[in-house]
Amino acid sequence: MRSTRRRRTVFAATGLLAALALTATACNSGDDKTSGGPTASASQGSDSGDDKIEIPDGIRDKLKEHGVDVDQWKNGAWKNWDKDKWLSEAKDFVNPVIDGLWKPDRMKAAKDPDKTISAKDAAADQGVSDPEPAPVPAKAEKTPYHDHAAPVGKVFFDSPEGSMVCSGTVVKDVNHPGRSNLVWTAGHCVHAGGGGGWYRNIAFVPSYNDQGRSEAQLGSATASEVAPYGQWWADWASTSDEWISGGDETGGAGAPYDYAVLHVKPEQGGKSLEETVGNALDVDFSAPSAQDAGTMGAWGYPAAPPYNGLSMFKCVDQPGRLSLDPALPTMYRIGCTMTGGSSGGGWFRVVDGRTELVSNTSIGPAGNTWLAGPQLGKGAQALYEQMSKRYGGQ
Repeated sequence: MRSTRRRRTVFAATGLLAALALTATACNSGDDKTSGGPTASASQGSDSGDDKIEIPDGIRDKLKEHGVDVDQWKNGAWKNWDKDKWLSEAKDFVNPVIDGLWKPDRMKAAKDPDKTISAKDAAADQGVSDPEPAPVPAKAEKTPYHDHAAPVGKVFFDSPEGSMVCSGTVVKDVNHPGRSNLVWTAGHCVHAGGGGGWYRNIAFVPSYNDQGRSEAQLGSATASEVAPYGQWWADWASTSDEWISGGDETGGAGAPYDYAVLHVKPEQGGKSLEETVGNALDVDFSAPSAQDAGTMGAWGYPAAPPYNGLSMFKCVDQPGRLSLDPALPTMYRIGCTMTGGSSGGGWFRVVDGRTELVSNTSIGPAGNTWLAGPQLGKGAQALYEQMSKRYGGQ
């Protein structure tokens, strides 16, 4: 998707930024054993067909059920795409951990998905839309990111076009307080929408490049410097039925429902994501009107030019309304110059002194002048609660 941005009086910006200055209270020592869902171990070698992957029986059976040859998968079919065998239904999600797949160079080379650039749709100004906001220049987040925006990170995945990257946020698990393994992102960061299917090798890296190192400096950076709190693989993902059936490369009818929740497990270690990072945010499902919402801030890792995906940025603005169609829910829109790669990044506002996630980056124009995100109402809450109840304790 593509981001953009705008101007505005930031009356609540100071409080919002201060509330996001979150310091970790716990770190993963790396001494704990891996817990959770199935893991496929791969050699530290490469991205080639020589990877020696042991696929657990549950994953093996699901692949066979959909006509995917397990031996071929083990020999590299996880990176080949037969559209006739692309798992697309909500129940079909498969994402075995391939230990060592997301090496620093592979992360650095991942591209923005460029999926939801709303060109003609955004220009249509149908239904109830406020005037297009003035661009708000994205501001670089202070380093270390963990001290200023601890729950934010990058979501990596493989698509038919290659390795891609989005942004995501650690959110609280209402049924497992203090031990959340849930990550909020955009639907188009996990599923291609109508006519497509689930992406593969989905992993979350909180506080990616925590010190904000340059591309040259990252050339010699260690894995722990790039991913200081480890890699967290999605052992389950959920997105809206509306995105699965109606999402497309310009957002389409699925754009107002372009959200997703990941349940993740550590590639190494046993503590929860929330314990490891030291924080997680509440999700606000009240879907406040743009007029009543107050100031919102969008955080993410823009990857398309002029950005390179290595640094965290933010935009803070007063939201307006964007309607793509009178029959569809109105979306929030803020001015912002962030580009693709910031897709899925959380939108936050302060409610009674607490910072809460209220939306996520979904679409924006090719000119990168604003961003739009869905209102999170009853449908989003039901998806979140199902993830918490069914997978939260795993």
